[in-house]
Amino acid sequence: METANKDALKRIFLFVFITFSLTLAYCFLLLYPQVQNEASGIVPAVPTQLLVAAVMFFPSLGVLLTRLITKEGFKNSWLKPNFRKNLRFYLLAWFGPGVLTVLGSALYFLLIKSSFDPAFGFMRLTLEFYGTAADAMPAQLAPILLSQFVQALLLSPILNFVLCFGEEWGWRGYLLPKISEKLSTLPALFITGIIWGLWHAPLTAIGHNYGVGYAGFPFTGIGMMCLFCIVIGIFLSYVSLKTKSCIPAVLGHGAFNGIAKTGMYLTADGGDPFVGPAPTGIIGMIPFIIAAVLILFSLSGHKKETA
Repeated sequence: METANKDALKRIFLFVFITFSLTLAYCFLLLYPQVQNEASGIVPAVPTQLLVAAVMFFPSLGVLLTRLITKEGFKNSWLKPNFRKNLRFYLLAWFGPGVLTVLGSALYFLLIKSSFDPAFGFMRLTLEFYGTAADAMPAQLAPILLSQFVQALLLSPILNFVLCFGEEWGWRGYLLPKISEKLSTLPALFITGIIWGLWHAPLTAIGHNYGVGYAGFPFTGIGMMCLFCIVIGIFLSYVSLKTKSCIPAVLGHGAFNGIAKTGMYLTADGGDPFVGPAPTGIIGMIPFIIAAVLILFSLSGHKKETA
């Protein structure tokens, strides 16, 4: 038993070391030079966005290398969908992020009414950035936004599946089960979320999610990202623990990524990333926090996973 415990710890530390090392090397050698070439100094250009997206594959690469180096093999990889008797968790993963994001945006505009822009200024800026003149579009922006929201709600889990699998097989398909073998559910969820948030630090340091130039940059953003990852991670971990599969987390992550900016399009400037309406802000995050608390209560009697 002692040997098994040491092996589990070794695999956890090796996975984290490999994943963080690959991410840091990639950011310093490829991503940061590209960012420095951008006039704005953050991450707005399409080539840079593609480089940022590629970072999502490193957690899965960390799983592959860790399993090969430790000769663990690929049993119990949490890759089987396990649909049987788990449809409700798949539906929760598919639609839950959209519902919670809308509730967070509604709460933000209810509390900060002045931030609402009936002209959809941020949406106009986004369309212009991608080469589309908003004033030249044949339809009004409101129906377009509604159509995009419905499409994102229905299709984002599939459209974002490959990229989100790159992350979730690492976090919810490997790290979470391994830590759950050692710890009870509550600390396992918090530790997984903190590691996930710290892994984002190289991206947060160049303005991803929270921009640049704010008070305490970039440490304030890194801390906020850790909180965000703990909260969102509890939701994603819940559907994974209940199904013994990382696939619902992949779908939930994809749904979140596809719909997270919805409330921002109703503002003139995208709002405040630390406040809202995006779920990265504390007000936009409130429905996710409430959901996380309810999940923690429901998992309070959940025993440690067995190897």
